[in-house]
Amino acid sequence: MDKNQLAKRIKELRSQKGMSQEFLAEESGLSLRTVQRIENGESNPTGESLKRLSDALNVNLDELIDWAIIEDNKYLNYLNLSALTFLFFPLLGILVPFILWTSKKGKIKNINTLGKDLINFEITWTILLFFIPLVVFIISKIGLVEHITLSTFFIIISLLYVINLISIVLNTIRISNEKDVIYRPQIRFLK
Repeated sequence: MDKNQLAKRIKELRSQKGMSQEFLAEESGLSLRTVQRIENGESNPTGESLKRLSDALNVNLDELIDWAIIEDNKYLNYLNLSALTFLFFPLLGILVPFILWTSKKGKIKNINTLGKDLINFEITWTILLFFIPLVVFIISKIGLVEHITLSTFFIIISLLYVINLISIVLNTIRISNEKDVIYRPQIRFLK
């Protein structure tokens, strides 16, 4: 990254966080003049200075240096389709997308929104998958419902799997058409 791009990125991050140059200098332990020279593109910061600036701006070093956000709908589709691993084991539908999301977080346009919505949906779905049959079983045992068969449990679980599958497929189409994803129901665990 050339020093002009870095200067622009540091200035942008500082402004987003509502910091003055003086405050950034104080937080990073660098002199005000050093911060000014870096932001004006007059000098290239050392590795130590970059580390101090990234700590003061509360971003990781990659976000500071490798900041070009690209559009990559293929990766977004790949991330979205990775949730199909729920078919093998429900928790994989959370774990695999989480790993893929965090590996590219902040580097691909719209990945943060997709990652959060997808993972929130998968967590909510997994909770429903385990608790709805449990609630139905408890209701049948305490006598609120006369008789619930094994086929009722199978239908409930199958319906939940179909909802998850349809949601992933529809959102893959939405991503391909460059539309926002819609995952419902979802509890906002990740904000």
